Amino acid sequence: MLFIGGVSALLYWAFTEYSGIRNIWLLVCGAPFVVIFLAFFTVSRLYMRFGRPMEQIFSAIDSIAEGDLSVRVKENNSDMFSELVKRFNKMVEELERADQQRRNLTADIAHELRTPLHIIQGNLEGVVDGVYQPTPEHINSALDETKLLARLVDDLQTLALAESGGLPLHPTRFLLADLTDDLASSFSSQAASRGIDLTFRLADPKQEVTADYDRLNQVLSNLISNALRHTPPGGQISVEAGSIIGGERSARITIKDSGEGIAPENLPFIFDRFWRGDKSRRDRNNSGLGLAISKQLILAHKGTIEAESEAGRGTTFIIEL
Repeated sequence: MLFIGGVSALLYWAFTEYSGIRNIWLLVCGAPFVVIFLAFFTVSRLYMRFGRPMEQIFSAIDSIAEGDLSVRVKENNSDMFSELVKRFNKMVEELERADQQRRNLTADIAHELRTPLHIIQGNLEGVVDGVYQPTPEHINSALDETKLLARLVDDLQTLALAESGGLPLHPTRFLLADLTDDLASSFSSQAASRGIDLTFRLADPKQEVTADYDRLNQVLSNLISNALRHTPPGGQISVEAGSIIGGERSARITIKDSGEGIAPENLPFIFDRFWRGDKSRRDRNNSGLGLAISKQLILAHKGTIEAESEAGRGTTFIIEL
């Protein structure tokens, strides 16, 4: 009211001083309405520009807090909050994806455990009921399934420790050439038996890296095994190691194959737990945890791992340490 009264007095003085108009009632009654209209218009514009987008974001936050991760804030390209809205929606999408992975994890674990448990149970019940004789064949079959279960449990434990940052690492300084020599001796005969050309190339035979030798060997072994599994006879697999000039990381290791490749829609999910290219899960020796473990082991080394692929033209994994 003080503000409106002051404006009215100012207008009265201005009109009286410069135009000779002395209708004080016009100024007293008209000026406050003009000021109120301008104030209402300004507040409305401010609300439309600032208040409504923030209200929508706060409403979305409340919905997320209640567990509804499907909520999205409507994007408006002309709005000054458009960048904030885009990043907020992207964050919610990642939360929804992580929540879906969490929900799927129990079903995936149950699916992986069900088959070996049924085989073990069937063999033991058959022996107990006298249907099967306790021959080495049936005993070894049950033993193989227990080994499969043990490997799955070990992989889950390794992945859980790596994701939580509790996996112990024992970094040492070693030559990359020593690591590639071990990998060559482990996989050369297997590649030759499948008719696959497996080559190792080092830009500098004396290049060294500081890492956990066994864990890095585990990562590369898993990637080469995957490449052998998905590369047809007559194909090629190359493992290359070189240095990086500048930046925080100094070594780059590349595993490239000429196999079947990965479809573009599947590429973002290959490092997820229990993800498999074979949706029917016929390959029971592959638990679907290898790439997830490999990624977590590289992240534990403060490194990066990326995949580039095109369906029918092979896949390339790039590791930087």
